[in-house]
Amino acid sequence: MTTSIPRWDLTNVYPSLDSKQFKNAIKQYKTMLDDMEAFLNKASKANAKTDSKKLGKLLGEATERFNKIFELSGTLNPYIYSFVSTDSHNKEAKRIESEYEQIAVKANILNTKFQAWAGKLGKPAIKKAVKTNASAGEHEFALNEAAEQSKYLMSEAEEILAAELTLSGGNAFGKLQGVLTSQMTVDFELDGKVQKMPMPALINLRSHPDEATRRRGYEAENKAWESVQETLAACMNGVKGETLTLDKKRGREDAVHASIDFARIDRATLNAMLGAMKDSFPMFEKYFKHKAKLIGKEKLAWWDLFAPMGKTDKVYSWKEACDFIVNNFNKFSPELGTFAKRAFDNNWVDAEQREGKRGGAFCMGVEGVKESRILMNFDGSFDQVSTLAHELGHAFHNECAYQANKTPIQQNTPMTLAETASIMCETIVTEAALKETTDPQEVLAILEAQMNNASQVVVDIYSRYLFEKEVFEKRAQSELSADDLNDIMERAQKATFGAGLDERYLQKYMWTWKPHYYASGFSFYNYPYAFGLLFATGLYAIYQQRGAEFVTAYKNLLASTGEARAADLADKFGINIRTKKFWADSLAIIGKRVERYCQL
Repeated sequence: MTTSIPRWDLTNVYPSLDSKQFKNAIKQYKTMLDDMEAFLNKASKANAKTDSKKLGKLLGEATERFNKIFELSGTLNPYIYSFVSTDSHNKEAKRIESEYEQIAVKANILNTKFQAWAGKLGKPAIKKAVKTNASAGEHEFALNEAAEQSKYLMSEAEEILAAELTLSGGNAFGKLQGVLTSQMTVDFELDGKVQKMPMPALINLRSHPDEATRRRGYEAENKAWESVQETLAACMNGVKGETLTLDKKRGREDAVHASIDFARIDRATLNAMLGAMKDSFPMFEKYFKHKAKLIGKEKLAWWDLFAPMGKTDKVYSWKEACDFIVNNFNKFSPELGTFAKRAFDNNWVDAEQREGKRGGAFCMGVEGVKESRILMNFDGSFDQVSTLAHELGHAFHNECAYQANKTPIQQNTPMTLAETASIMCETIVTEAALKETTDPQEVLAILEAQMNNASQVVVDIYSRYLFEKEVFEKRAQSELSADDLNDIMERAQKATFGAGLDERYLQKYMWTWKPHYYASGFSFYNYPYAFGLLFATGLYAIYQQRGAEFVTAYKNLLASTGEARAADLADKFGINIRTKKFWADSLAIIGKRVERYCQL
């Protein structure tokens, strides 16, 4: 890679953490929260019998105030996190993050108070009131959702206590997991030289072309996780124990209940999707077995799952990766291509691998400047080019909402729909790569990247769902040891990967480094990825039929994902997500790719 790998630039947000602008913004945030508290104390005295016009005005003002608060917090939070996520040794940033979190507790409390008030008003009163006020009317969906979800609130005092305690409970355990895993390094011999490798770089060795290197990476990784497994098990117990306690007090049916509400789907949709996914396991098993055959094995070991296939010497420089993405985004929509170029030209991406930086990849919107920022760990592989396209999809999703002048409340998108644009962009790049090559070995390499991703999002994601579900069920009875967690993870992988993998070499430590399990208040950060893949696959099939005329409807969908339930938005494209057929049809498209792969 001849072009330097970039770090992101947020100086157009605030000059620095110690700048006057940043400090003034923190003060402004505190003032806005105090003012909102005073407003709600008065406004919440209104009830269902209050005059509709007066109630509409109060609800309208409440949404306007909250939008201003969320716009500021949606600027401060990503700005602070941009330092913490890229350098966990930055003590000043971590101190500021902690101070900010203490302040932000009040925002959570106010949101809960508003939700409780909406619940007391009830949907009939809200329906009448929003007709009298433009601001309230524009947020009718959010107001109704707040009223609906209010039934799962504890008393105001209990909710306040829970919000305050989570900073030293589930949230603290999640931060510990992030700091510990980001600061771990392993001395590893690579290309004849021993080097100190951060864990994200070590994990990336799973796609190294040399099997001996992949296996040594797998063994070194497991040895490292074993050394900290008890600490991470304590983190897992802390996060899941807190969630279980609060779910029970709030009257949730089970651990899945809150997640499907937040995902804006119902159990019929989840069960239909999971059922179709389970039915597809034999299809993916065929892929795993063919891959094993290609590398001369009967079954794949875990370290072979991400082994590159085919013969391609292509290693993308950063510039080559950017150019490839822009060119192919342009073919889908010139607007999408221009947007990606803008992101690259303005250093929105932090792509460099380095110690102290969090692993994986994510995209975050920065409300104050109506831009996004992307974190990833670029290594020149096509897989990382695909990851970059994926995260740019999230950024474009944000852009569509910004262009449509959607408020922060209207942008509140469930994770199920949040993956739509990311998977679409990933598909655009992969399909383009397939079209641009005729060499069978290069086709195999690209198809491998495509199939590997699909198998991860369907098969591995299902294993993560099974894992988390059982963890919740057993954590309700007692704390779980690291050995318990390892056992649950291995059994979940056996139940999903089946005969496609060598049972002697699974990855029982998968739970240690995946941050999704440690998100306090956000459980089952897994099946929405499968929803995103299969929903976007279905949409891409529609795009292939309709061509350019699809793009406008698609952009409108992205701009509206915070304003309706998933089923209602899907219905606009003639998609019924509550039946297994839609999910099975999307998986059938992937099945055709498996057949093509197995012919090579």
